[in-house]
Amino acid sequence: MAQLWGGRFTKETDRLAYQFNASITFDRRLYRYDIQGSIAHANMLARQKVLTDEERDKIVGGLIEILKDVELGNLEITDEYEDIHSFVEANLIDRIGDAGKKLHTGRSRNDQVALDMRLYVRDEVDAVDDELRELLTEILKIMEENVHTYMPGFTHLQKAQPVTLSHHFGAYFEMFRRDRGRLSDLRRRMNFCPLGAGALAGTTYPLDRRYTADKLGFDGPTRNSMDSVSDRDYVIEFLSALSMIMMHLSRFCEEIITWNTNEYRFIELDDAYSTGISIMPQKKNPDIAELVRGKTGRVYGALVQMLTTMKGLPLAYNKDMQEDKELTFDAIDTVKGCVRLFTGMIRTAKFRSDVMEQSAKNGFTNATDAADYLVEKGVPFRDAHGIVGRMVLYCIDKKCALDDLSLDEFRSFSPVIGDDIYDAIGMKNCVERRNTTGAPGEKAMADEIAECRRYLGGH
Repeated sequence: MAQLWGGRFTKETDRLAYQFNASITFDRRLYRYDIQGSIAHANMLARQKVLTDEERDKIVGGLIEILKDVELGNLEITDEYEDIHSFVEANLIDRIGDAGKKLHTGRSRNDQVALDMRLYVRDEVDAVDDELRELLTEILKIMEENVHTYMPGFTHLQKAQPVTLSHHFGAYFEMFRRDRGRLSDLRRRMNFCPLGAGALAGTTYPLDRRYTADKLGFDGPTRNSMDSVSDRDYVIEFLSALSMIMMHLSRFCEEIITWNTNEYRFIELDDAYSTGISIMPQKKNPDIAELVRGKTGRVYGALVQMLTTMKGLPLAYNKDMQEDKELTFDAIDTVKGCVRLFTGMIRTAKFRSDVMEQSAKNGFTNATDAADYLVEKGVPFRDAHGIVGRMVLYCIDKKCALDDLSLDEFRSFSPVIGDDIYDAIGMKNCVERRNTTGAPGEKAMADEIAECRRYLGGH
């Protein structure tokens, strides 16, 4: 059992206790960050005359070779090591001798793991942001192609007013845009380097923490050594941002699943993103959308676990904080996979514009426009609301749409109605006359699409 702390102990750790305590089975994915941080630390120690230049060169050269060998598959990270730190240090000592034993000068595993996790999360924030950008690019493409694809908008899962597919997808563009904003805020807030905080109280060695922070791409060193080693706010914030992304994906998937039903038929999913069923040959199931919806709870679970782990911890470092990794790693992998698959699913989907428009006509989505028409003819809105309500009841009884009524039938409800009613409640006019900022009209959507293009171009 490769350990870094044996001097105080007079007998071996119980095997089960050792395995329970070890983290190598999951923190092995941090190897690149552990080596990156160690190289910066060694360079700083030499700069501060704590190491000689020769010792630094041996250490840095050895670390680079370890990194190459791991990535080429020539060196395996095995369970004989307690954690990724002991793996790197033990292999370094094996390769360069006593100089490798000096790497840990002025450093604790507490600030070392805090650094590794922060570097890892920072890279994963960027990776998730890249996936979201790809998704937004695909959403924008669908918006551009469907400015005149009319469909019903819903409230309470009931048809409400006509909108366009472009407008509907634009709502999700805004959601994922906000998600990227949260990631950007988090990245800026977390971008401070804990290396040099030691176990909790700094060190007597003349470390230059600002130098290592700069070399590792941070905005500066963390300001309190106790907070440096015990802070996992950035992990919780990241899990919160990931949970929001999954919530938005889940809402979108719910709509895709609904639109894919025989009752709606708004969308046809590509075979590559659908599956069949063993007993019913006619089935084509939206399994990818359902799995994305289902995996949302998995990411929520990671957030709740991390909040629960941290809620009762006194300062500074506690071993409980080792629990910041496994579920966080899983949540990150889950979100990146879900965003990537969802992007492919909507990229290959076919939208049934004819079915969507007919659904909007049959759902009385133009009832508000009929009321607005009466108001323009001088009828008070409250009276107009009642008149159109009676029209709808009449149409339900006749099993027809408002557009299907004859002029005489319209005039039986109000004498002010003329033959211009048909233009007023036509699907195109119902949508195109709504051009206030954020509305589905062609002019409003042209402005919105242009702004979305600028946003993606600038990010």
